[in-house]
Amino acid sequence: MEFRDEVSIVLGGAAGQGIQTVEEILTHALKRSGYHVYANKEYMSRVRGGINTTEIRVSSRRVRTFVKRIDILVPFKRGVLSWVKDRLSESTVVLGEKENVEEGFLGKVNLVEVPLTKMAMEVGSQLYINTTSAGLIVGLFHGDFKAVEDYIGKRFGSKGENVVMKNIEAARKGYELGIKLCEEGSIRVEIEKNRGVKDEVLLTGTEAVGMGALAGGMAFLSFYPMSPSTGVSTFVAQHAEGFGIIVEQVEDEISAINMALGAWFAGARAMVSTSGGGFALMSEALSLAGMAENPVVIHLAQRPGPATGLPTRTMQGDLNLVLHAGHGDFPRIILAPGSLGEAFYLTAEAFNLADKYQVPVIILTDQYFVDTYYNLPAPDVKNVKFERHIVEAKPGYKRYELTEDGISPRAVPSYGDDVVIANGNEHDEWGDITEDAELTIKMQEKRALRKLETIKRDAPLPKLIGNENSEYLVVSWGSTFHVVEETIEKLGSENVTHLHFSWVYPLNPEAKKFFEGKKVIVVENNITGQFADLLWKELGVKADHRVLKYDGRPFSVEEVLDALREVVE
Repeated sequence: MEFRDEVSIVLGGAAGQGIQTVEEILTHALKRSGYHVYANKEYMSRVRGGINTTEIRVSSRRVRTFVKRIDILVPFKRGVLSWVKDRLSESTVVLGEKENVEEGFLGKVNLVEVPLTKMAMEVGSQLYINTTSAGLIVGLFHGDFKAVEDYIGKRFGSKGENVVMKNIEAARKGYELGIKLCEEGSIRVEIEKNRGVKDEVLLTGTEAVGMGALAGGMAFLSFYPMSPSTGVSTFVAQHAEGFGIIVEQVEDEISAINMALGAWFAGARAMVSTSGGGFALMSEALSLAGMAENPVVIHLAQRPGPATGLPTRTMQGDLNLVLHAGHGDFPRIILAPGSLGEAFYLTAEAFNLADKYQVPVIILTDQYFVDTYYNLPAPDVKNVKFERHIVEAKPGYKRYELTEDGISPRAVPSYGDDVVIANGNEHDEWGDITEDAELTIKMQEKRALRKLETIKRDAPLPKLIGNENSEYLVVSWGSTFHVVEETIEKLGSENVTHLHFSWVYPLNPEAKKFFEGKKVIVVENNITGQFADLLWKELGVKADHRVLKYDGRPFSVEEVLDALREVVE
């Protein structure tokens, strides 16, 4: 079987079998070998057993999204083929041991038997199956084995030289077999290398958000662990000492957001990282931030709900939650990066926005986004602007001064001679409690109306990709960006244009111009079409078609392509 230009490899096995190790070795080694790579995983909510899979796309061009198609499947246990049966085709090659292929698939798949267990045992233990498999696949590409050695040394270095050398030996056995399979013609992979890829970085969504927060001047992060957001907190904690910041794992989400509010009040930039269930507990403190006009940045990695839902899977189901959380009326800003590069820059910018407008800024990602890997040019910290909007509390300072744009001057304690008050009760311009009806009206209008209008005017417009005179406009937001991008490219029609929103709320009224005379198709990962509803509410734009998915899995290119063809062809 021969694969040209691109190959989709899926590894499948039980939790605890080292699937993630194979993924890490492959993505790093193949990227260093000059191939464009993309990877994403799906896993069950269990520590051992079940079936988890990882998809790795290797290509001569940039690939950044999930495809349903499986070209090469490597099963580490029985049951994997049944789990992914709707993704198999006549051209799928199953690479592995016959005992891991269910009887019903024998004779129906292209099985290339590889004695992974035997090779691992020759090294010393069945535990080496994962590194043997990684070497095997790198061998199919005639990849750089030195890159495999270097990554194994880094990955297993803390376990001692013997463990490192054994894993390298296992990987080399697999590598040599992979080359042999190519030479024999059992599998042939012909993908052009790109030297420039070697100098790029390989990031996950988790790392992109964490790096963006560090670049944005974050000095404090508080969190209570909740999948799939925890990775951002642990990533930042691993680098806390080097950046001189504080990371606190606290007793619950209520403590996490209140500590972040306190940090901002004291003058430090702070963030909390959570998921939907954790954010629900933060609602009261979010409302406090609204009344006190206290900045805060929140990263929310979405997963399917309600309640515990599917804790290890993905969905864009929390937009309405973050739109309406908190009692009373107060503005907030919602950002949803569509690419890893955008995650870096938008997360950094979130701190400037919170500082400037004195509102909660919520960064929406999801399980699919934070667990995605691909290569990209290294984000440039020089392009990150650091904006401070703190004033000195001079005599007569009014913390909640009534202003035309709704933004009052914000001072922090000990910077200046006057007193700085933060108040969760209705208050006058100095911050003292009031129940005066006329003043209450003025404060409500300043805080909830004029400030919101200011943010709307300043909000960036969505990104238009393609022919502005097309008949059809496909709208994406957040993590659906790349799947819509690749789908429209495959569709190859000048009559279909892509409009992507990374600034999700509030929407600049001028964005309505993109929709004039268009048939609107909104693609999103939830059951009701939450963003489509928001377009109607905010801009009066009605979605003619909604392409929705809500089974806890991300869109594949094939699914979106089929949906668009039903509408536009």
